[in-house]
Amino acid sequence: MKRLRDYLRGLIDADGSVGFTSQGFPFVSLTTASTAIASHLRDYARDVTGAERTLKRNARDDIYNILYIKENAQKLAADLYYPDCLSLERKQNAADSLSSWTRPAGMKIKPPRIEWTPEMDRILLTAPTIVHAAAELGYSQSPCQNRRWKLLHGIVPLPD
Repeated sequence: MKRLRDYLRGLIDADGSVGFTSQGFPFVSLTTASTAIASHLRDYARDVTGAERTLKRNARDDIYNILYIKENAQKLAADLYYPDCLSLERKQNAADSLSSWTRPAGMKIKPPRIEWTPEMDRILLTAPTIVHAAAELGYSQSPCQNRRWKLLHGIVPLPD
């Protein structure tokens, strides 16, 4: 695990970014054409932060742009750029600066992604209304409406 951490830090030193977005949010990102590298970063970051990512190449360049922001970026940067590690000084300084950010009062934390199951999809498709489906599933109407639309328009496969 330590070797992977050091390897990923080297990749971010070379082909990644660490810093603050134009909105002032901390971020860590990596751009790569390699599915293996993208998968390793995604899996490692999930273990460190709990953040789930779906890997998808962008349409313009056919490459992966993997981004972690806010608390997830802080956790990942703190783990990758540990004290006295071998790294570019400017990336180490940027990583260290991420810890200064605190979530503004009133800024909501995005809920975790819903892992839709075939049974949940059946409920969405058979419930008389989205209100009923949302109540039965224990989610708000918005993600239920979005998932139902994707099911009905062939964006995601229908349950068996």
